[in-house]
Amino acid sequence: MKKYYHPLRIYKIFIFLVTIFLLIKKKKRFLLFKPLKPKELKNTIIGLGASFIKLSQVLATRADFFSLDYINELKELHDELPPMNKEDFLKVYNRAFKDDIFSYFENKPIASASIGEVHKARLKSGELVAVKLRRYNIEKQVKADIKILNFFNNLFRPFFSLYTKNSIDAVISEFSKMILEEIDFLHEVKNLQDFSKTYKKSGVKFPKAYLKYCSENAIVMSFERGYRFDDRENLKRLNIDFYEIMNKLILFYTDQMLIRGYFHADPHPGNLLVNEDGQLILLDFGMVKKISNQTRIAIIELIKSANERDFELYIAACKRLGIIAYNAPQNLLEEFAQKMFDIFSDENLSSSSMQKLAFDLLSTTKELPFKLPQEAIFILRASAIIEGLGTTYIENFNGIKDILPVLQKHIPDALGAKERFFELIKNDITSFPLTHRRIKKIITDMSESAFVIHLSQDSIELFIEKIKVILKPILQGAVFIILSFYFLYSDFSYKEYISIIFLVFGIIRLIFI
Repeated sequence: MKKYYHPLRIYKIFIFLVTIFLLIKKKKRFLLFKPLKPKELKNTIIGLGASFIKLSQVLATRADFFSLDYINELKELHDELPPMNKEDFLKVYNRAFKDDIFSYFENKPIASASIGEVHKARLKSGELVAVKLRRYNIEKQVKADIKILNFFNNLFRPFFSLYTKNSIDAVISEFSKMILEEIDFLHEVKNLQDFSKTYKKSGVKFPKAYLKYCSENAIVMSFERGYRFDDRENLKRLNIDFYEIMNKLILFYTDQMLIRGYFHADPHPGNLLVNEDGQLILLDFGMVKKISNQTRIAIIELIKSANERDFELYIAACKRLGIIAYNAPQNLLEEFAQKMFDIFSDENLSSSSMQKLAFDLLSTTKELPFKLPQEAIFILRASAIIEGLGTTYIENFNGIKDILPVLQKHIPDALGAKERFFELIKNDITSFPLTHRRIKKIITDMSESAFVIHLSQDSIELFIEKIKVILKPILQGAVFIILSFYFLYSDFSYKEYISIIFLVFGIIRLIFI
């Protein structure tokens, strides 16, 4: 454990976080420290290992935090590391497999990521399998990294505004939860089973897990043959229709994120294969996320309002998602929405041009009370990866424009209108007596002065921030006045003059609150 808390490593983490802090705050320095340049930041992240590679992949979606040159470098971070050394490999292998179950095992991994590495093998029963081994002591490293991150986050937290620190807290909280789940391979196996069952009619192929050989240290699954989604040369050789395969991917992810609310959050090219029959194969289920029904419907309303240029629905959906505060200035939000609609409705914009305009717009709205809820973080990441895949094959590809017609066609499904219409009516009828009792209770409580209103967390935090703003000058003024009396009754020269100066400062601070 000592190496994870080594002073030099902690210093590098500190420099990484100072850089993030300065970039978010748009400051040139903090005391003697300047932000790392984009390439320096990327190299530092790679040196820090698994946790920080994963965290930076999440941060790469935050156009509201970073400028385009930093985003481009963060997007190039690949979850690829050298394989384990022989000693560590043998420790993990012997821990995972007490019995000799393989007739053949390829020691050189076919893929080596930050959490684990994948080997090709054959079971004694004859099946060709992929074996994913968890890196030695990775769980200890990740837990140490989370402690260090939370320590420095608490250190920097007072320097951020309410909305910015909420967003940062959301990123760190969601990231910590996600990576702890990802290092537990039994959790990944469960994700694979649940996902395969939920999307068995999707036309997308998933590996089959051999449960009796799986553990928290290893996953044994069917070996799936195919080419990476971004392997243009081989897909072209197989006469794979790029438009058709991209349309399949968009339709599949629209179904996941907006209709079922259960999605694979890491669709990078290494996890997406295409076989010779043109079938999509999805791998690696360490990052599978659920979206609440309320969030899912708000996202649908957001996309629908963008297509129909419905300002009121757009702003209402943003507030329901928690992206903006309920007290945000309406005129500024409508102006922001108008600019966003103009960007997305321009048919001549390429993805890169649209991204540049979106960045320019975000840089002019830093003072608006925007924040990002936890559920939205991985939706943005998955969407950004898919859009990147689209630009690989389709010139002028624009994810929003391609999702809109698919969503338009499936909005009734997404909202559950088709299969749930009669069920909703039935539920309304059967729940009427309970609803009637609740209404009577509310009226009774109001008449007896026992009516209680529950405030949202956002409202409470905003109230606390406003109280702090009011109390700060009062406390400062009071301190100056107390110090003036302290100096007045002290025994040193010019005490009267110093006392009067502090008294005047205190009175001025109280007057100009």
